[in-house]
Amino acid sequence: MDIIFSSFKLKDFNLKNRIGVAPMTRMSSPGDSIPRQDVLDFLVRRAKNGAAIVYTEAIVTDYESAQGYPGQARLTTQRQIDAWSRVVQEIRKAGAVSIMQMFHCGRIGWPGVNPANRIIAPSAIIPKQDNALTGSPYPTPDAMSLFDIEHVTHGFVETAKGAIAAGFDGVEIHGAHGYLINQFLSAYSNQRTDAYGGSVENRCRFAHEILQAISRVMPEDRLLTFRISNWGVVDMDVSLFETKQEYQQIIKLLSEEPIDAISVSTYDYKAKAFGTDQNMARITREVTRLPIMICGKIYDRNSCEDALKDADIVLSAKSMLLNPNWVGDVRAGKQLPIYKSEEADIAYTKEPLP
Repeated sequence: MDIIFSSFKLKDFNLKNRIGVAPMTRMSSPGDSIPRQDVLDFLVRRAKNGAAIVYTEAIVTDYESAQGYPGQARLTTQRQIDAWSRVVQEIRKAGAVSIMQMFHCGRIGWPGVNPANRIIAPSAIIPKQDNALTGSPYPTPDAMSLFDIEHVTHGFVETAKGAIAAGFDGVEIHGAHGYLINQFLSAYSNQRTDAYGGSVENRCRFAHEILQAISRVMPEDRLLTFRISNWGVVDMDVSLFETKQEYQQIIKLLSEEPIDAISVSTYDYKAKAFGTDQNMARITREVTRLPIMICGKIYDRNSCEDALKDADIVLSAKSMLLNPNWVGDVRAGKQLPIYKSEEADIAYTKEPLP
């Protein structure tokens, strides 16, 4: 059996194959926090060209402190909902599932990029790495109060409502890459001494409250997924979880939440993790029955097949971004390149996406 192009049942959705477009952050909004038309068209084109799942870029969740980069998208106004609704309809016509990913950047931001000019995080700790876009150290964030936590949670709920109104098939909570939810999960960035810090259970509390709040407004027929990683976009050499056991404890707790899949983001799906001989997907699989999505250096038929030994769905970022015909090329077994990060910089330019 051709595992890549076999169908897969994800909750009530019958996926036509095991390939999805990974969520990729953009900075393309010329105004109204709506992406450029070519960026929206890119998503529709990938659905028409064979992807079974199409993720949005990460959508920021409030107008105060969520934004970490210029030109990011939101989904809380009628104009924004209408723009995305047209995209969702076209994705559905192409036979693909649409998922809106949302996040709060937390300490990965800088003064002036947020409407309220404020940076917040679980603890008042800055990354060791300077901001690559400004060349300066990140500012010290405000340690979040209980009011801040409630306010941010409300922002996630309101953005989920926007996704529902736009007709998305699902919503994903971005708990990866060193952004706010991941900042709470990791003891590297969370040094709180209250109910949101210390033990693994306490560090998962913020994610738990967000997932529970969102599940209360999600229709039963929609998907709710969660993305996690052991690496961040800053301090990239740091393992955000100390041991396999700590990571697996978090996965066990997430598996008790009302979610339909876990998306595991890696640099390289094959890389051995936490000093073991296992990759991240296999370590995740050991402690959950939830479907697993995986990404990281999955670039051709062989890597897709290999990654699906430990996961249910593969997500492509750079290959999907740079090659409009990637799904068809994988089906044909063509020899395909591993793209470098610099080649994907087209995502952050004004050049129309292919």
